[in-house]
Amino acid sequence: MAKRKLVVIGNGMAGVRCVEEILNIDRDAFEITIFGKEPHPNYNRILLSKVLQGDTTIKDITINDWQWYEDNHIQLFTNETVINVDTERKRVVTESGKSVTYDELIFATGSLPFMLPLPGANKQGVTAFRDIRDCETMVETSKKYEKAVVIGGGLLGLEAARGLLNLGMKVDVVHIFDSIMERQLDRTAAKMLQTELEKQGMRFLLEKQSEEIIGRSRVVGLKFKDGTKTDADLLVMAVGVRPNVQLAKEGKIETNRAIVVNDYMQTNVPHVYAVGECAEHRGIVYGLVAPLYEQGKVLAKTLCGMENEGYHGSVLATQLKVSGVDVFSAGEFMDSDEVKSLKWIDGIRSTYKKLVIRDNKIVGAVLFGDISEGTKLLNMIKQKTDISVYEKEMNTGANGKEAGEAAIAAMSDKELVCACNGVSKGTIMQAIQEQGLQTVDEVKKCTKASSSCGSCKTMVSSILDYVHRHGFEKTTEKETVCACTTFSHDELMLEIQNRRFSDTAEIMSALEWQTESGCAVCRPALHYYLGVHGAAAPLVQADGPIGIQADGTFAVMPRMYGGITSPEQLRQIADIVEKYGIPLVKLLEGPQLGLLGIAAEDVSTVMTELNLPGNEPVYGKSVSTIGTCSGIKYAVDAMRDSIALGTALEKKLERLQLPHELKIGVSASPHNHAGSLTKDIGIVGAPGGWEMYVGGNGERQVKMGQLLCTAATDEEIQTLVAAFLQYYRETGYYAERVTQWIERMGLLQIREALFDPFLLQILGSRMDKVLSVSPEQANQQQTAAVTR
Repeated sequence: MAKRKLVVIGNGMAGVRCVEEILNIDRDAFEITIFGKEPHPNYNRILLSKVLQGDTTIKDITINDWQWYEDNHIQLFTNETVINVDTERKRVVTESGKSVTYDELIFATGSLPFMLPLPGANKQGVTAFRDIRDCETMVETSKKYEKAVVIGGGLLGLEAARGLLNLGMKVDVVHIFDSIMERQLDRTAAKMLQTELEKQGMRFLLEKQSEEIIGRSRVVGLKFKDGTKTDADLLVMAVGVRPNVQLAKEGKIETNRAIVVNDYMQTNVPHVYAVGECAEHRGIVYGLVAPLYEQGKVLAKTLCGMENEGYHGSVLATQLKVSGVDVFSAGEFMDSDEVKSLKWIDGIRSTYKKLVIRDNKIVGAVLFGDISEGTKLLNMIKQKTDISVYEKEMNTGANGKEAGEAAIAAMSDKELVCACNGVSKGTIMQAIQEQGLQTVDEVKKCTKASSSCGSCKTMVSSILDYVHRHGFEKTTEKETVCACTTFSHDELMLEIQNRRFSDTAEIMSALEWQTESGCAVCRPALHYYLGVHGAAAPLVQADGPIGIQADGTFAVMPRMYGGITSPEQLRQIADIVEKYGIPLVKLLEGPQLGLLGIAAEDVSTVMTELNLPGNEPVYGKSVSTIGTCSGIKYAVDAMRDSIALGTALEKKLERLQLPHELKIGVSASPHNHAGSLTKDIGIVGAPGGWEMYVGGNGERQVKMGQLLCTAATDEEIQTLVAAFLQYYRETGYYAERVTQWIERMGLLQIREALFDPFLLQILGSRMDKVLSVSPEQANQQQTAAVTR
C-alpha cells in the first residue's frame, strides 16, 4: 500500500512537533515533505535570547538536526518559501519553482514580527527580534556601536534587552504602558521585576509613544510624541507578532485573525490543516509553546485515523526566567470586582505570590522570585481546586528542603512538570529510574522536559535529586484477579480476612462474582486465600506427591528428605514398582524420584504403602524436595552440614501451602554445589554461619538470588526461612513466584519485616500454628467448617 503524501509548510516548533507525534504513532503512514524559509533545521525559537546573550549557539538550540530528517526519511527544503497553494489540485509551489503534490497539507507558517509603521522604520540599524538572522544583526551591531533602544516591554523585548546588555551595549526599554509584561504580570510583580532589571543596567522609558525614528540612512535616535528623544545606534522592535496567514488567504482558506480551525485542527478546506501561531481555535490564537504542542498531538492523531477528543483550548500559563529572574503566571492574574486575591510579599528575599479566587476556587496565580509552586498551582487552576485545599497544604509546617521534597512526594504522577512538552512527574521519575539518568540534560534528551522554554529546569532537577535519594515506585492501574470479579488480589484477601468466609461459593455470592462458578484463574486463587486467610482450609485434590500424566495415568514422587535415601526405602520402592507394574522410574529435578504411569485404581494403595500423605487439605503449592550438596563430610571445602539442615527444613515444611511451587537449595560452602543461588531460597554455608539468598531462578532466564540475611546457627536460619515463607504466604498473590513477589514488595521492605524482632516473632508464631496442625486435625476442622 502506497504511503500518503504529507506536506508541512513551516519548519518551526509547532509543525515539526506534529510530525514527531505522527512518527510516534505510525512512522510508515506518510511520505513527509517539509518547507522552511530559514537555512537551518528545526530549532527552539524560545531560546533565541540565549544565542543573543552569546553563551549559546544555533547548534545548542537545534531540536532536530539534519541527521534526524534523514533518519526519518523526511524531505526537508530549507531556504524555500511557498508562494502558492492549489487546494483543488492539491499542490504547493515554491518561490524557486519547486512543485510538490500532497494528500494532506499542514499550515505551520507561524507568525511574523509586527513592525511599527513609524517614519524611518526602513533605516539601517532597525531590526526585529524573531529569528537567527535578527540575532546575527544585533551581535554584529554591538561590535561597532554603544547604544540600543528596544521598543516593547513584553517578554520578547526584555529578553532582547538582556542579550544586548550582555553584548556590552547600553539599553533603553521603551513601553507604551505604565508597567512591563502587562499580559503576564500584575502591577506588583511587574514593578518588582522592573526594579531587578534596573539593577542589571536596563533603563525604562514607560508610557512613551514612539513617533519617529531619527537619522539619515542609519538610526541615531527615537523621538516620542511628548517631544522627548533618546539616542539609539540600534533599534529593536519587539512589540508583538501577527499570524502569517497571507498564503492561506490566497488559497481561499478561511481566516479571521489567523487560519480558522475546528477542534481537530481542520480548516474549511478538506485535507488542509493548521497548527501553531497561524491557527485560530474558538477565536483564540495561542503564542505559547504548550498549547501549540497540544494542538500538534491532536492533529497527529487525526491524520493517523485515531479517535481522539480533539483540542478544547488551553489554560494559559507563563513560567519564565526573565534576565535571570523567575516569574510565573497562569489563568486570571489581574484584580477585579469579580475575584478576590491572596498575596504574600517578602521584601527581604524579593519574592511575591498571589492567588486569584473566584467562588472559593483558584482561578489564577502570579509568582515572582520563587516559582517552585508553579506547576502545582497550574494544575490546581486547571482542576478549579478549592482554596481550602491549598491552605491545608500550607499549614503542614514543612519548610526549606523538607518542604520541597514533601511537595514532590505529594504531586500526582500525572501532574505536569513541563507544560511546554506535556511531560508529567511520573514520566520523568520512571525515565530516571529505568534509564539510570544522572543529569538534567539526560532527562531533557530522554523525556523532552525542560527542552523548550527551560523554566521547569529547577523542578526537573529537584525530581532528579528526589529519585536518587528515595527511589521511585511506579504506580500502576488496578489489576483484578480475573474477569470474573472487580476485586484485586489485595482487596480479595482483605475481604476474606474480615468476613471469615467458610467456602468459595459463599465468597462468590457475597462479592457478586460475575460468573456463577468462577474460572480456572480465580477458583484456585480463592481456595488459596481461603486456606491462608479464611475460617478453614478447603479440601481439594493434592498436587504435591501426585500428578496426572498426559496419557491419563498418574505419577507419584516419594519424599527423599534432603535428597537422601536408604537401602530400605530403595527396596520398598523397587518392590512397589514390580508389584504394580509401574512402567517408568525416573530421576527428576529437585532432586526427586518419579514413579510414572501408575493406573488410577492403584494410586491410593501405592501412596499408602509409600507412607505418603493422602486426602488432606491442600489449597496451594508445596515446597519441592530440598536439594543439598554432599554435606559436611564429603563436600569440598564444606563449612556447614547442608544435609542435616536441608533434611530438617524439608520435614518441617513438607505440608506447607504456598502461592507458587517453591525450590530450596542448601550448599555447605560458598562453592554452591547445590545450585543454591538459582533457587527461590538459597542457603549457603559461610565461615560465620549461613547466608540466605532469595529470588533466584534457574529456569528460562537464569537469575541469581539476592542476599537477604545471615544467621549464625541452624536454628536461627530455620527461624528466618519460616518467617520469610509465612510473610510470602500472607502477602503473596496466588501463582506469584517468589522472585515476582520480591520485585513487587521490595527487598528492603522484606528485610525490615524479618529484622523487626516483634514482627519476626509474630510471623514465626503463625507459621508454628500452621505447621502444628496434623492431617487428621485439618480434616476435622474442614468437616466442622462444612457442617457449619
